[in-house]
Amino acid sequence: MLRKTSRFALVILACGLAVGCGKYKRLADTAIKTADKAVDSAGDDVVKYANDQWQPIIHAVSSAKESYAKGDYKGAIASLQDIGPKIQAAQAAASAKKTELQNAWSTLSAGVPPMIDAIKSKVDSLSAMKKLPKGVDKAQVDSAKSGLAAATSDWSSAEELFKAGKLTDAIAKANGVKEQASQIMQTLGLTAPAAPAAK
Repeated sequence: MLRKTSRFALVILACGLAVGCGKYKRLADTAIKTADKAVDSAGDDVVKYANDQWQPIIHAVSSAKESYAKGDYKGAIASLQDIGPKIQAAQAAASAKKTELQNAWSTLSAGVPPMIDAIKSKVDSLSAMKKLPKGVDKAQVDSAKSGLAAATSDWSSAEELFKAGKLTDAIAKANGVKEQASQIMQTLGLTAPAAPAAK
């Protein structure tokens, strides 16, 4: 779950930017410090899953600091306009994307292993035969064995990526395994088994 940005910090930031009392240096200093805290508390997922929205936020904070260093306090404050809502929007987008990826993984993890198991069962059965069925030759069986080994290894890699929190990479790897397994099954004349309901 994403760590929620402090509501108090966002309120303080919004108020600080709205006040027009002329003490721009103090206001800019407060705004920058509050923005830094909001960024630090936003959580790592925003970088992973909403980077397109997160980078402009980081750039805005950096620009504010540059303006402040040059004595342009009004410019620093302007750079941070609406930064609180933007951080919240990035967090919401990241949360939605993470949920989408987790659901995609659930579907793949329910469907791909049965495909690998079906291939293994068929390959084991063909390998045990003294005479292969009509339409199947040794080269096909050997190719299926090689493909099975690769698919099994790649699926293990996909699972490790998922456990490490690298959802995008895990799903890309898993989709590659699914495509590879589908091709092997087609070669062996197999129909993809019905996937069990994802937990």
